[in-house]
Amino acid sequence: MSEPVSRSEPVSQPRSLPDPLTLPCGAVLPNRTMKAALSESLAATTGAPDERLQRLYRRWGAGGYGLILTGNVMVDARYLGEPGNVAVEDDRHLDALRSWASAAGAHGTPVWMQINHPGRQGNPVTTEGRTVAPSTVGLDIPGIPAPRALTDAEIVDIVERFATTAAIAERAGFDGVEIHGAHGYLIGQFLSPHTNRRTDRWGGSIENRARFLLEVVARVRERVSPTFAVGLKLNSADFQRGGFEEGESRAVIAMLATTGLDLLEISGGSYESPAMVGKGVASSTVAREAYFLEYAATVRELAGAVPLAVTGGFRTRAAMDAALASGACDVIGLGRPTATDPDAARALLEGTVSTLTSANTSVPVPRGLATRRAVRTVDGVLDLQWHTDQLHRMGAGLDPDPRHSRVRALVGAARRNGIDAFRSRRRRSVS
Repeated sequence: MSEPVSRSEPVSQPRSLPDPLTLPCGAVLPNRTMKAALSESLAATTGAPDERLQRLYRRWGAGGYGLILTGNVMVDARYLGEPGNVAVEDDRHLDALRSWASAAGAHGTPVWMQINHPGRQGNPVTTEGRTVAPSTVGLDIPGIPAPRALTDAEIVDIVERFATTAAIAERAGFDGVEIHGAHGYLIGQFLSPHTNRRTDRWGGSIENRARFLLEVVARVRERVSPTFAVGLKLNSADFQRGGFEEGESRAVIAMLATTGLDLLEISGGSYESPAMVGKGVASSTVAREAYFLEYAATVRELAGAVPLAVTGGFRTRAAMDAALASGACDVIGLGRPTATDPDAARALLEGTVSTLTSANTSVPVPRGLATRRAVRTVDGVLDLQWHTDQLHRMGAGLDPDPRHSRVRALVGAARRNGIDAFRSRRRRSVS
């Protein structure tokens, strides 16, 4: 391994979207746009990436982004967030992973693999047995069974799984990893007092609830080269009563400041309260863009030398440049707009567009019901599935279809998460 890279240098003053950014590990992002993680559900039944993911990421790779993040790659094939997730436990898919990384980075853009464990948000159709979580607290979504609580030995094993997946990502040619600690997945479940009711070393105080995250970060950093980037996606809050809230999030960021992170992406919400796609977010916040920018400004000093990315709500070049110029963040994450315009970054940087568009895929209900959490949850799932359909089109070599109907999105979601997922599991069980 090479000599350790100094991580004590202060973050350079952000300026505007085209400016490069040098990360603490020494890697340079060519500009301040980031194609944020979108779950593709395009893996083969073996859990390997195939030519569909290569086609999709080849398009994004030509899109002018400063950084490309993959959708969440699972560290344990027994527990998938959605059917069709890539799962990386060992070297068995190394050649396919190399082809994926090569396709995504063909134009020189850095490519990071987002790594994740779904915990209680694992898809019950693809899971053998019950899902797992810090405690036996089920999702507030009808039909989803409650998880079982992890043992201490299992928790230690999952820490090692994150590190193993990161090391394989480096061998496959990815430029970094992003640990997914947001959106209600397993790391977020450990952080939240609502879902983590343990009384051992992994629960109780915020220091104990953050232990799992801190050990994952430390072990990943140990297993990869000093010049390999390690990022983290973290919630500002869960937007859920009794859950992880902003004060605790700030405390965790202070703990993370000296752990060797190269980028901290700020987001929020979960499947139960999908703030990350704007559901349940105040209309005034949506109107001024960047759902989590105000929070990011409050943790800028706490993060120390770690650059901050903010994802969620950005649509105009003016708002992006203003956010960077203010110093509240260093990188602009673009998610849903990249599903309908894979060249979004290039269009912004070259000035051919000043405003990005994204679909509004809400459930048609009376206004008085629109604010109910169950409706927001269905809205969030529908939104995610509509955009997933766009990724499937690009994976098939087609262009996105902004006129794609909500009904077709629901049918596609039912197939991916129901009958087709069950068939995939059957194929895995007999292979």
